[in-house]
Amino acid sequence: MIFRIVLIFFTLTTTVHAQKLVDPTTVAPEFREAAEKRRAEQLRQQGCAKKADAEKVLPRDRIAFLNRCLEEAAAKQ
Repeated sequence: MIFRIVLIFFTLTTTVHAQKLVDPTTVAPEFREAAEKRRAEQLRQQGCAKKADAEKVLPRDRIAFLNRCLEEAAAKQ
């Protein structure tokens, strides 16, 4: 009986995987430019997320912080 409960518990729980960084060298040449742009965007997002963690931004304020950070990063370029 307990084994069934444990089995059901593990089958119903799902794990969340972070999105992998795009590697432009592994995509077809015609898609390489788009992959490079996507990787740059992913790195900006990760940088802003680390900045939010370092500043201990509350979960309720995190999206606004990330949006502001990404807008500032886009303005710098």
